[in-house]
Amino acid sequence: MNAAVITAPKQVEVKEVALPEPSAGQVRIRLQGCGLCASNIPVWEGREWFSYPVEAGNPGHEGWGLVDAVGDGVTAVKVGDRVAALSYNAYAEYDLADADKVVKLPESLAGKPFPGEPLGCAMNIFQRSDIRAGQTVAILGVGFLGALLVQLAKNAGARVIAVSQREFSLQMAKECGADEVIRMDDHYKIIEKVKELTNGNFCERVVECTGKEWPLNLAGELAAERGRLIIAGFHQDGMRQVNIQLWNWRGLDVINAHERDPQEYIKGIKAAVSAVEDGRINPEPLYTHTYTLGNIAKAFDNLTNRPDGFVKALITY
Repeated sequence: MNAAVITAPKQVEVKEVALPEPSAGQVRIRLQGCGLCASNIPVWEGREWFSYPVEAGNPGHEGWGLVDAVGDGVTAVKVGDRVAALSYNAYAEYDLADADKVVKLPESLAGKPFPGEPLGCAMNIFQRSDIRAGQTVAILGVGFLGALLVQLAKNAGARVIAVSQREFSLQMAKECGADEVIRMDDHYKIIEKVKELTNGNFCERVVECTGKEWPLNLAGELAAERGRLIIAGFHQDGMRQVNIQLWNWRGLDVINAHERDPQEYIKGIKAAVSAVEDGRINPEPLYTHTYTLGNIAKAFDNLTNRPDGFVKALITY
């Protein structure tokens, strides 16, 4: 099979490697596609703690496709089932996954891309945010995750204020249902604008989706007393300094909404299947860029540099 291999920082080759064979309790998936995740950027750019070349197909973890072989003891899925999977070498034509870490996709989603891991992540973050009708919710950072959370919050009956840097992302937030959009430029100007929009009460829920220090501190400023600050951004590049005095004074509940238990991810992916089916989320307009395995280097470059209009990239096979 063909697989992408990151051989050194900012260098990737498509190589022919051995087709993996499923062990007991595993399935092999003939992949139809895999989403690109911002967590790939450090591996692509290089960090001192990584060694190269990385394993073939790694760090692809947002794959979906057709089961084409099953190991001993697998009964929950069969050859031919279309599934989303939690697997970790999905920048390749085939990958292996544990049978309890795949979710069958219904016929209603036939032919549609379904990067299960990020869709499931959005559902899990929303569930832990406890967003309810009548609340005012600020969402900081409107990329793929933020846009899905705008949709979910609006569907729940909340008033949504979207804060993001790019004009394109603010327009996308409006299309996803945001009631108000604010350019993420001046710290104090944003605080005053949200104060004005909420009659000085600020927001019962604030979801930070950027993974950066400044927006995280801004998020605390936008949260109401006894509000909930939800950290959805992936803070992967070092320590953070935050205003604990403010968080303490306002009595904020601070939720780190990332899951690490694979079965929680699977619950999220199943919830995402239902949410797409019933229209609570519509991710398709957010799949803005599609690449083949052969031009995955361009995909990684765009993932890093975020050209205008870039939201979610998919590799398709």
